[in-house]
Amino acid sequence: MSGALLVAGTTSDAGKSVVTAGICRWLVRQGVSVAPFKAQNMSNNSMVTLDGAEIGRAQVMQAAAARVEPEAAMNPVLLKPGGDDSSQVVVLGRAIADVTALSYRPMKAALLEQVLSSLADLRARFDVVVCEGAGSPTEINLRADDIANMGLATAAELPVLVVGDIDRGGLFPALYGTVALMPPADQRLVAAFLVNKFRGDVRLLEPGLVELQRLTGRPTLGVLPWLGGLELDVEDSLGLPTTATLSAPPHGEDVLRVAVARLPRLSNFTDLDALAAEPGVLVRYVTRPEELADADLVVLPGTRSTVADLAWLRRTGLAEGVHRHAAAGGPVLGICGGHQMLARTITDDVESRAGTVPGLGLLPADVTFAREKTLGRPTGAALGRPVRGYEIHHGVVTVDDSAEPFLDGARAGSVRGTTWHGALENDGFRRAFLAEVAETTGRRFVAAPDTDFAGVREARLDRLGDLIAEHADTDALWRLIESGPPGGLPLLPPGSAAR
Repeated sequence: MSGALLVAGTTSDAGKSVVTAGICRWLVRQGVSVAPFKAQNMSNNSMVTLDGAEIGRAQVMQAAAARVEPEAAMNPVLLKPGGDDSSQVVVLGRAIADVTALSYRPMKAALLEQVLSSLADLRARFDVVVCEGAGSPTEINLRADDIANMGLATAAELPVLVVGDIDRGGLFPALYGTVALMPPADQRLVAAFLVNKFRGDVRLLEPGLVELQRLTGRPTLGVLPWLGGLELDVEDSLGLPTTATLSAPPHGEDVLRVAVARLPRLSNFTDLDALAAEPGVLVRYVTRPEELADADLVVLPGTRSTVADLAWLRRTGLAEGVHRHAAAGGPVLGICGGHQMLARTITDDVESRAGTVPGLGLLPADVTFAREKTLGRPTGAALGRPVRGYEIHHGVVTVDDSAEPFLDGARAGSVRGTTWHGALENDGFRRAFLAEVAETTGRRFVAAPDTDFAGVREARLDRLGDLIAEHADTDALWRLIESGPPGGLPLLPPGSAAR
């Protein structure tokens, strides 16, 4: 059996995904074949594998860090929230049910079998499997049927590395409490800590780390400094930037301002990462119509609930703002769910069960939701450039025969729509699209001729590998992966009293 490790975190967004990716990149540089794994992911940010399976986008990013092709076994269970108390369950890349938090729990015993089978399959084919936990491993109300954290670790005898986000504050109680609230069987697997997102002089932290080891019997295997500018396929919209920043000064005289509707059920927002990586392109997420006032391009992105988010767009006044922007000749781009919103009508008896509702009417198209989800990796061309993308949708958009085509969708004046995700990651197409936006708006913006988005992503993954190599105790990390948790780890109260 190959080596394995579970990277857990004190909280959501502690940095589990990027630490997992960093470890994968560090290992593959050592000549080790490595695969990422996340038993259960809750995210609307997903992608389609070559064989047509839908998995979490973070695992696709981690597979890229490991320099392997992503596959369904790397994320056997994906939960896609569609509302406050409902999610679609995707197992091995295929949607199987819509559940509430309570109705999902009886399914988890059978799903654990699938999770362990997928993990065993990866361990049989790779030297190391680096597993990522979900949320916190000490959700004591969920432990009984957990399949993503300590339930997985105890079933597969995985050593556990707990990552703490010092930038949030409260690092030491979070690390100590994460272990102390666990029952003994779980505590015995938690072998070490890792501090993430540190700013300042690490010498100021050292007395606390020494005391933490004295209190817990567990070492800290490194202090990773804050590393900005990564923007690596975050799992949910909480990880999106709250302010707009330029990746680099404009190549021409002007910047282009892109306003993206921050929909409540926003999905596949990584579609915009390639725009944000362009020098001189300012991407910001908006929730109010006045924020569209100076926008050169308005984007309606993907969503897990088209009808509900279209209603939100109308309640907030953003729908009227989009109409005003388009009426003035301003460019609008709809992607997947956003494309559906631009149509004349949306008939949905599947997702929202709302029947037929009016769309924004900015494209000559109508939408009907199908029960079977469309998953694919389409290729085509637009603006004279080749384009590769991926599609994940229930809504089927039917465009009028007389409409001007745009990828698989349509164009009407300055308004464009496509079902394809990832189109903007194609460098030539993106540059041609931005040139059209600049011409339409009169901006003296010139797309940089050498922006290579795949290269940008690869450089970010290399930075993560450097982070682990330079700031973590890699010898100790390798011992954990190879040999498992050391024996005799002390048990902490009050969990030590649990039976």
